[in-house]
Amino acid sequence: MNTYRLYEDLKAVLGDEAAKSLVQTLGTTFEELRDTVTRQDDRVLREAAVGRFSGLESATTYLAEGQQRLAEAQARTESRVAELAEAQTRTESRVAELAEAQSRTEARVAELAESQRQLAIAQKETAVALQRLTIRTDAVVGRTFELQFRDRLTAYLGRFLRRGKLIANDELLGTIEAQVTDREIDEFLRADAVVRGIVDGKPTYVVVEVSTTGDVEDIVRAEQRAGILRKAGLESIPLVACDAISPESIAFAKLSGVRVWCNGSMLDAAA
Repeated sequence: MNTYRLYEDLKAVLGDEAAKSLVQTLGTTFEELRDTVTRQDDRVLREAAVGRFSGLESATTYLAEGQQRLAEAQARTESRVAELAEAQTRTESRVAELAEAQSRTEARVAELAESQRQLAIAQKETAVALQRLTIRTDAVVGRTFELQFRDRLTAYLGRFLRRGKLIANDELLGTIEAQVTDREIDEFLRADAVVRGIVDGKPTYVVVEVSTTGDVEDIVRAEQRAGILRKAGLESIPLVACDAISPESIAFAKLSGVRVWCNGSMLDAAA
């Protein structure tokens, strides 16, 4: 406030003394007012600063606490990551162990497969050898049985065939060749045995098929070869001589009119 200029302006109107008095009063009042305003502003400023400082301190505290929580979370995360890394390491180790075990298993399976293949080959070779041996054995047994039957034929068939005599198959060629075909002659010559004798009071030829186990094929051959003699006008009876025969084959023999000698005995007469 410019008190001197105010004094000059008032002096012209109020006079010197009055102007001075008024200017002094106004100056004092202004000073008091300025002091009052200054103190008020200072208080307001201090309160504002305190408030701002308090808020800043609160924010700082909040931030510090948040930073602490973040640090703790980071520590937990790092610990968990370390645990996961360790677990991953154990998993990879276990996978490696399993892979190695799988490799050993596959190698063992391959070995077993090769062993099985070799065993299958050996088994097949054994089966073939056994089959060949069986065939040879059957052939030997069959031939032995045939020779035995031929040697003791009259004794085996004595009650069925009287005055029986074993003859060579080709003895009948002159009798049958004019009545049968060459193919039929060849078939008759393959008969295991031909016996001439008396059956039921009549001269008869018995055409014999010898087998250790009598079956349908033996029955068919015996009937076929005896039938060739009948075609040539000779009385003939087909007979299968065997050590064993199934009930089904016996039934078939009866239907075919073929007699069966089995293991030392004549079976029931054919129907």
